[in-house]
Amino acid sequence: MPARKGQKFKHYTEEMKKEAIRLHVEEGWTYRRITTHLDIHDQDRVRKWMARYKKQGEYGLFDQRGAAKEQYVDENRQIARLKRENELLKKCLDIWMREV
Repeated sequence: MPARKGQKFKHYTEEMKKEAIRLHVEEGWTYRRITTHLDIHDQDRVRKWMARYKKQGEYGLFDQRGAAKEQYVDENRQIARLKRENELLKKCLDIWMREV
């Protein structure tokens, strides 16, 4: 549904978004319980925050309207992925060296 002229939108702070994510991830709260507790009017809003958080980390929770699009990589996730990749390569090298 497109916005109507003069329509006001509710804005949520990054702290509230982080708290909603924390409640879902750490406490296991449902989206419905979070929206009721934090007085968020749209249950899908929390789902969208969660999807952006999973994709981009905390950076995904910042208001990016009007900002230039940039590729962001959550450094901690990147480091963890590289460590897993290194361990796999070490195991492959070990197996290969035994065969040679």
